[in-house]
Amino acid sequence: MLKYFDLQRYTTQHREQLQEAVRRVVDSGWYLLGNEVKAFEKAYAQYIGTRHCVACGNGLDALSLIFKAYMEKGRLKPGDEILVPANTYIASIISITSNGLVPVLVEPRLDTFQLDERLLTQHIGARTRGMLIVHLYGKCAFTEEIVATCKEHNLIVVEDNAQAHGCSWQGKRTGSIGHAAAHSFYPGKNLGAMGDAGAITTNDDTLADIVGALANYGSSKKYVFDYVGQNSRMDEMQAAVLNEKLKWLDNDNQRRLHIAKRYVDGIRNAAVTLPSTSFLSNNVFHIFPVLCAKRDELQRELQQRGIETIIHYPIPPHRQKCYAQWNSLSLPLTERIHREELSLPLNPTMTDAEAEMVITQMCDIRGLL
Repeated sequence: MLKYFDLQRYTTQHREQLQEAVRRVVDSGWYLLGNEVKAFEKAYAQYIGTRHCVACGNGLDALSLIFKAYMEKGRLKPGDEILVPANTYIASIISITSNGLVPVLVEPRLDTFQLDERLLTQHIGARTRGMLIVHLYGKCAFTEEIVATCKEHNLIVVEDNAQAHGCSWQGKRTGSIGHAAAHSFYPGKNLGAMGDAGAITTNDDTLADIVGALANYGSSKKYVFDYVGQNSRMDEMQAAVLNEKLKWLDNDNQRRLHIAKRYVDGIRNAAVTLPSTSFLSNNVFHIFPVLCAKRDELQRELQQRGIETIIHYPIPPHRQKCYAQWNSLSLPLTERIHREELSLPLNPTMTDAEAEMVITQMCDIRGLL
């Protein structure tokens, strides 16, 4: 069986470096708020191209802390609206609603799966204060029109960079283009820890200070609490692992690009819609999505042929029980993506022979029209 992403296989390829990183932490006797986290914050800020990187517990915390910090700064208040792609993972939405803010769901483009910039103006109202731009599937979501519209309306731009580590647009890495960015280092990400971990990057000195305090119970000085904060920390073990994996990220992303190009050039099946040329640019291919009207049948057939796939995601946020107030919304493009999307295996551990097997089987499957 070709796994969607064999984490054990990936770890085995770098066993010695990772074991040395873990040993270093174990031998240090220091497991929280130590030098490994400081080293990673410095290295990742330099890699992304921002003045600040603040480590935290996970990607959702990173997003929530950014919005909470903007509220502490007085830039946001309860009831303010945040534009967000309707087809994103639900964590993006939770980070907005958990802070008393109001998500405004914007339909995506089918050619890129990213928020449709042509729809922005019609969704901007008197209470619109920001945008959460999500680089979904590893594709940079920024366009010239998005940047211009946000500037025109003086919107705070927060990036959800959970799926796009290492992606670039116009000479800048995602995570450095907006006012602040959240990063998830969940193990399956392009840059993944060996547990949960996250970070915030920004060039805003005040925001970085507030985020750092909020993640430490609201304290920037021991036993002095300026904010009602939370406990959200990256531990030393995760930081040490991420410091090692950061060295391999660009090469890993190049391997992902190589496989993605092979898929686009080689897969031919009338029942399957491949990503467009627009999707292929400015992309680190965290996910390689295809659309198929008989998605579940395609998934079962691939499983029987020894290929594991994943759906991103089967139920859109506006149809989830937890957001029952949106269940009657009609968002046809979002609903089509969630109904038809299937993610093919694409990761840096795959061999050319394995990629060719996926291509061969995708071309061979019939009866889906």
